[in-house]
Amino acid sequence: MEKLKTTFAGLELKNPFIVSSSGLTDSVEKNKQLEQAGAAAVVLKSLFEEQIMWQSAHHSSASDYPEAEDYLQGYLRAHYLEEYTKLVRDTKRACTIPVIASINCYTDEEWEEFASVLEQAGADAIELNLMAVQSSLNYQYGAFEQRHIDILKHVKSRVRVPLIVKLGANLTNPVKLIEQLYVNGAAAVVLFNRFYHTDIDIEKMEYTAGHVLSHESELANSLRWIGVASASVKQIDYAASGGVVDGASIVKCLLVGASAVEVCSVLYEKGNGVIKTMLSQMDEWMTRRGYESVGQFQGLMRARDPERVNVFERTQFLKYFCEKK
Repeated sequence: MEKLKTTFAGLELKNPFIVSSSGLTDSVEKNKQLEQAGAAAVVLKSLFEEQIMWQSAHHSSASDYPEAEDYLQGYLRAHYLEEYTKLVRDTKRACTIPVIASINCYTDEEWEEFASVLEQAGADAIELNLMAVQSSLNYQYGAFEQRHIDILKHVKSRVRVPLIVKLGANLTNPVKLIEQLYVNGAAAVVLFNRFYHTDIDIEKMEYTAGHVLSHESELANSLRWIGVASASVKQIDYAASGGVVDGASIVKCLLVGASAVEVCSVLYEKGNGVIKTMLSQMDEWMTRRGYESVGQFQGLMRARDPERVNVFERTQFLKYFCEKK
């Protein structure tokens, strides 16, 4: 399917289908199978700084010596980083598609070193996964957005591979932040990160996990903001994440200006075979419409007037409910 080719964050992809960071991409064998199934790239399961901290606290809890926890943190940090770099190296040897490393850190300093090591291991790009809820009464407006920019700048000073920033949906103005991320060296952004869904067991009176897998309804938010942002900040690449369940979903994302999609939940539900099904659906749609390349329809449905998007949203809302009478 030559006509499905696209580029994302400077990477040449045989199609827009990227497998997002998850348990699906935590081993070489799984990544090889995903390539064979038709995936154009894989984002390796994230390296979490918190995982290192939790393991360290667990193992040192019985010790009365503060030095023990410091030692364990250093040891476990080196161990997890070596395991992850091995995954990068081995996946690169086994696969021909781009391999994107993913890091999710809590402290600013760790991003830089982790990214540098992963670049040396052979990662084709690095996805910076910034996920946090801002709830402090002492929070200063704009501080969270500035943290994205600062982390990106620090990592950019240490690596040369393309940097991809995966954003959460809890932002007041994603467009302005995306513009600043581009100015400071981001090659692409992914909209949006999926937060842990909270639920409550009313019998046990405890918090539980809500829906683990995404639903097709979640695509709407990505379509809205990619459509608006790609019209205002055209120099950076976009990928949609969350709610991509079939070939039509991929087409919608490309129409609003995305270059690729990051997919996870539907693979858990239907298996790797769904990749070829979704790409075939996309190919069939392009054939019916007479498109011979992704570039011929990419961005055709992005916002025509980004500055008046509020007028458009409110008009559509009013129109919908008026028609429901």
